[in-house]
Amino acid sequence: MGEMIQIDALDGSGTFHAYLARPKGEPKAAIIVIQEIFGVNPGIRQKVDDWAAQGYWAAAPDLFWRFAPGYDVDPDVPEQLQDAFEVRTRFDPDKGIEDVDATIRTLRAQLPDSGKVGAVGYCLGGRVAYLTATRTDIDASVGYYGAGIDAKLNEANAIAKPLMLHFAERDHFITAEHRDRIGEALADNPLVTIHTYPDVDHGFATTAGQRRDDAAAEVADGRTETFFAQHLA
Repeated sequence: MGEMIQIDALDGSGTFHAYLARPKGEPKAAIIVIQEIFGVNPGIRQKVDDWAAQGYWAAAPDLFWRFAPGYDVDPDVPEQLQDAFEVRTRFDPDKGIEDVDATIRTLRAQLPDSGKVGAVGYCLGGRVAYLTATRTDIDASVGYYGAGIDAKLNEANAIAKPLMLHFAERDHFITAEHRDRIGEALADNPLVTIHTYPDVDHGFATTAGQRRDDAAAEVADGRTETFFAQHLA
């Protein structure tokens, strides 16, 4: 069971909440879980708890705090899904990256010397995870079905730490053309690994609900666990 902590925004505009879970004993490292458009909802909090159970400090910052603090909706409820699509239009990704950076600094300051911090994001958070790899000193990043990465490939040359991206073959938000463009742009960077999962759609690795595909999620999550075990050690 986690707790809410407060983090100071880097721009001095206030503080925001993050859901934090601690492991038993000394942490291996820290992992930031970056939300979907549905906020720091039960599925995201469960992912934080799961990382803590594996021995990591884990935290999910509220990236919507500037305009919808505490936002928490269920994508399987049609009215809430539509509301999330409207709310996300108010999200400033540049400020979101700043908030992830503030979370990195907060967690790193609490870790033993040389403690590492990773980030894993989903949907909107998948794009933020990619930008975290290009704009911060994160030690390793993972993005699940991050829509809009293809529009930020001009930042790809800034990737200096390991990055893993997971995509769905039948994603109705991220076309094959977009995935190809991403793959071509990142192909020459040995720090980047990309996986595509056949016959699944956007959101396949959600914790629970109608979008989840157990088989694909288990494979992707296993790869993510191995990736962090290697690069956050």
